[in-house]
Amino acid sequence: MKKWLRAQPIQPATIAELQALTDHFAHLYNHQRPHRSLPHRAAPAAAYQARPKATPGPRREDTHDRIRHDRIDTNGTVTLRLAGRLRHIGIGRTHAGTHIILLIQDLDVRVINATTGELLRDLTIDPSRDYQPTGRPPGRPPT
Repeated sequence: MKKWLRAQPIQPATIAELQALTDHFAHLYNHQRPHRSLPHRAAPAAAYQARPKATPGPRREDTHDRIRHDRIDTNGTVTLRLAGRLRHIGIGRTHAGTHIILLIQDLDVRVINATTGELLRDLTIDPSRDYQPTGRPPGRPPT
């Protein structure tokens, strides 16, 4: 772009003229100039338009989504009310006192460290149990 700007016969004298010239360059670069790296030496705008666009996935109307901010208790669990009953989700005592974000969609729960964004636990609540264990064996891990 710098080379193209320097090569212009009439150099801009104001910011508005410079902006108009850079807008013209962007149009040429994206819509008219063929690019060697693209198939059939297409312009970037043509390649962009030819690709399928991402869209939101199907939205189920019967889901119940929630976001909750909480803190893991000293026992390494967090309590969540689901379907009118309290559920205790085991995270681990190593995370006691950690501020977390709970992303809840029906029975699917993600526990995220609010500070680092680390996923601490991803589970589906078992409705037949009040305590949702971590899945690890009890006690200290072997050294």
